[in-house]
Amino acid sequence: MEDRVSEPSLVLVFSGKRKSGKDYVAELIQKRLGSDVCCILRLSGPLKEQYAQEHGLDLDQLMGPGPYKEQYRADMIRWGESRRRQDPGFFCRLASRGACQPVWVVSDARRLSDLQWFQAEFPQQTQSVRVQSSEKTRSQRGWSFTAGVDDAESECGLDNGVEFDWIVINEADAPSLDKQLRPILQLAEEAASTSSSSSSVNQS
Repeated sequence: MEDRVSEPSLVLVFSGKRKSGKDYVAELIQKRLGSDVCCILRLSGPLKEQYAQEHGLDLDQLMGPGPYKEQYRADMIRWGESRRRQDPGFFCRLASRGACQPVWVVSDARRLSDLQWFQAEFPQQTQSVRVQSSEKTRSQRGWSFTAGVDDAESECGLDNGVEFDWIVINEADAPSLDKQLRPILQLAEEAASTSSSSSSVNQS
């Protein structure tokens, strides 16, 4: 891709239902690795930016958690689906543009086409991670079923037919996140170390 600064050593593609905690887990990984090693790519970022631009909306409010975003969510989903049908990798390319860290964490893959794009672009580096929480736990975090959102492809596109490399259970009675994330962090550290070694060899 023309705007890509460098190829990643590892791409962790996260998915999960609303309020499952996928953003929280993604940020936990970045915090453990450091922002010089790991960047978070949010596919929803360029989607909202483009949507706001085309519809004359307030991007800051659209990026926030408040009612403004919810007011446009269903239409934004429909608009995003239309864009993806024309070009499945449109938002993936925008999100990864300029990323230069060795470890990429894609925090919000929602459709099979999102995962497939990264698998096609980076077949050796891409690993899929599913964050799971029960409906009861998600409700406690503020989730409630919304027709046109929770039954749309943006929420259900990766529910079936995908064999995830990693499954993280984000529940109070599950093993601690630290324990569940340990092998993923180890993999990321090894990938970053390999990348650092390669850079040193190339520079010498």
